[in-house]
Amino acid sequence: MSNYSQKYGYTPDKEAIDRNIELIAGNIENAVNADILKECFSIMDLTTLSTTDTPSKVAAFVDKVTTFQAKFPDYPLPASICVYPNFASVVKEHRCSPELHVTTVAGCFPTSQSYLEVKMHECKLAVENGADEIDIVLALNSFLTGDFATAGNEIAAMRKCIDEAAAAQGRKVILKVIIETGLLVTPERIADASFLAMDNGADFIKTSTGKVDVNATPMAAYVMCECIRKYYEKTGRKVGFKAAGGISSSMDAVCYYMIVSSVLGKDWLNKSLFRFGVSRLANQLLSSIEQKTVAFF
Repeated sequence: MSNYSQKYGYTPDKEAIDRNIELIAGNIENAVNADILKECFSIMDLTTLSTTDTPSKVAAFVDKVTTFQAKFPDYPLPASICVYPNFASVVKEHRCSPELHVTTVAGCFPTSQSYLEVKMHECKLAVENGADEIDIVLALNSFLTGDFATAGNEIAAMRKCIDEAAAAQGRKVILKVIIETGLLVTPERIADASFLAMDNGADFIKTSTGKVDVNATPMAAYVMCECIRKYYEKTGRKVGFKAAGGISSSMDAVCYYMIVSSVLGKDWLNKSLFRFGVSRLANQLLSSIEQKTVAFF
């Protein structure tokens, strides 16, 4: 049993988790409706993280959301647009509303393989250039060797750097920590990484970068949500959950929605505490709601 299991009184029960996920999966078609699909749309971090991104391509991506709002006025805005940190100012300049947050990855995404000073400086520059939210990656080079202290200290250092840069502008910035569940493999490691990230200041814990072979899975999501619940019971602080990587169908989205609803309850079913990181999901949700093929994004 790890120190985190003892501290928070939680060890994943894989058999129970598998049973619960099976029950959720069996009930998805009965539960899905247009209201839930629109809620899923409203918590998306619409994402472009391509080697071929350019300022003009990112600007056009943001402008699509403005056009979308005019064409589909009955739909909510997505929660944010997520880009590489050098494009933060582009999103800020072109977005249609401050309600559409500027999210950037930072901290040497997607591997977190660099000097801590480099990661911190990238976070600082992202905030100074308009990021409302920053997604960093757990330092697996430390975590996987059992050096939880170093992995946690890196998160805390980036948290401090982000807070200081944001305070200088009179605002707060959300920090999401990606634990890369597909590389952690076991429920126990996923739980340890979840608690470590929350202990060191994460506002959200996120499944994946979308850049590895195995990304978000229902099992990983269920474990992370149970950790969030245990953390809240112990500390009184609500931490959000973000599913990312491979979420491409409406049924995928509803599955994660039902996991969050089942484990954490209705208080978490909003963009303040629940997100999807997506590049393909938007059109699938639109098509499901409109009951016809929509290829807007």
